Amino acid sequence: MKLEAVGIKNFTCPVSIREKTGTLQQTVATISLQADMPHQLRGSCVSVFTELLASYRQDMHANIFPKLLGKVREQLQAQQATMEMRFPYFLAKKAPVTGTSSLMEYQCSFQGTTEGPQKLLLKVEVPLTTLCPCSKEISVAGAHNQRAEVSLTVQPLTFIWLEELIALVEQCGSCQLYALLKRPDEKFVTEAAYENPMFVEDVVRMVAQKALAHPDIGWFSIGVESFESIHKHSAYAYVDSRDLDSVTDTTAGA
Repeated sequence: MKLEAVGIKNFTCPVSIREKTGTLQQTVATISLQADMPHQLRGSCVSVFTELLASYRQDMHANIFPKLLGKVREQLQAQQATMEMRFPYFLAKKAPVTGTSSLMEYQCSFQGTTEGPQKLLLKVEVPLTTLCPCSKEISVAGAHNQRAEVSLTVQPLTFIWLEELIALVEQCGSCQLYALLKRPDEKFVTEAAYENPMFVEDVVRMVAQKALAHPDIGWFSIGVESFESIHKHSAYAYVDSRDLDSVTDTTAGA
């Protein structure tokens, strides 16, 4: 019986991710690999993959990932190989008033394939605050706000740091999120969000406009989910860069 593909799923291991500062961050990656194997080869790809990963995992970054994927395809004699490496990434972030420093966690991933021209996708998941414009408009005082999450996936034209993508997204909500806030910081972020109400549609359009203007980003997609504080459901918006009409339309939805 001919198998379409074989691989491993949810393989976890420690890796070191290159930071923009030049240092290495220790984290734990969850990796899934799929390869189109010749039918005459029956051996497991796990040993091949783990040996290759061991040679790269001490200094992992976006430029290394395609090389690792190419080695996987070569060693497995596969027609093509695809791989995703998902990991938590931590950045030190200072509170806006007191300057209190804490670590913010962002889920990130490298995704690649050897099919055709080798493609690399970078993904960051960034939390934000959104404050509802409708709620602010109809209320005598206050407005409901909530945590939202932006998923930005890009195909870079050249090397891009994860920090750049995270910073791009964090400019696009009602207010940024912080892991630790003192009372003066809480006052600041509450009032900042109130002065900058945004629908999820507004957030996705703003992120898209910044991604379009970035010289090193080719294709991208953006999803924004707002975990509503007064509804059981979430609000959601999505855009693909191939749909330029929706990207350039800046009219907010209701």
